[in-house]
Amino acid sequence: MSTVVDRPSLTEVAKKPSPWAAPPRPSWEEEPAKAGLAAKGIVLAFACFAILFPLWIVIVTSLSSKKTIDAAGGLVVIPKDITFIAYQELLGGGQVQRAALVSLGVTLVGTLFSMTVSVLCAYGLSRSGSLGHRWILMTLLATMFFGAGLIPTYLLVQALGLTDTYLALILPSAVSVFNILVLRAFFMNISQELTDSARIDGAGDFRILWQIVMPLSRAVIAVISLFYAVGYWSAWFNASIYLTDQDMMPLQNVMIQLVQKQERPVGLSAQINTGQISALSIQMAVMVMALLPVAVLSPFVQKHFKKGMLTGAVKG
Repeated sequence: MSTVVDRPSLTEVAKKPSPWAAPPRPSWEEEPAKAGLAAKGIVLAFACFAILFPLWIVIVTSLSSKKTIDAAGGLVVIPKDITFIAYQELLGGGQVQRAALVSLGVTLVGTLFSMTVSVLCAYGLSRSGSLGHRWILMTLLATMFFGAGLIPTYLLVQALGLTDTYLALILPSAVSVFNILVLRAFFMNISQELTDSARIDGAGDFRILWQIVMPLSRAVIAVISLFYAVGYWSAWFNASIYLTDQDMMPLQNVMIQLVQKQERPVGLSAQINTGQISALSIQMAVMVMALLPVAVLSPFVQKHFKKGMLTGAVKG
């Protein structure tokens, strides 16, 4: 006995919505007017232009020769005579390369340390039965509204012997209470039945955190890690206060010195003075180097922003 299988017709297949199509509008919502769609397109195009055009100028100027920059009278808009000499000189050794390595090391170590402390603190505060969690939470919230100030903080860092050390770039701003609260809210949304069943099977708190809570919280962990990484990479204030050794300065502080023309790396000063390299191309190249890591990492974490931030903050 043969079995007849009903197959969808071509018309039904054509009517099936595409997974990439926009979700259907509610019945009560009117169709957008053509003028409204055109206005949105114009606003979005203007916003993209306002963001990308300055970045384009910075990149093109960093890749331009001194002759092109002098002919343009400064910043270059239309690329001509593209050269990578500015990047070759910056990455060929010296202060800028050393500063980039310092920023990279501080960012990696600082992000790992900050995430470790934040995750442990947030997980402990998300457990209602943990010892003194309410008082610890209130203490953390108080630090968001009241601070000791710059002078007491500097005296504390100096008393601990952290001046002129890389720890001064990490410890004073290692933990953000806001990030802890976001992590705590996300952890509290995880089903209690999962942790209870794991505890019945003999799992301890650290095993529950590592094997259950953190895998379910990859989105918020990725977002908070990006926040910490961007903060460490872009930080310059702590270095300007706690460091006096020029060889220990991170990339942001060297970039400020180059832009303000306070001091130039020894290897580049002679080439700039003799006209081999434009000082403006060096400044723009350092800016590109400072922006590149954030620009590369942001698209990979962008998909986690909605789930990582809104879910943990709104439902918590």
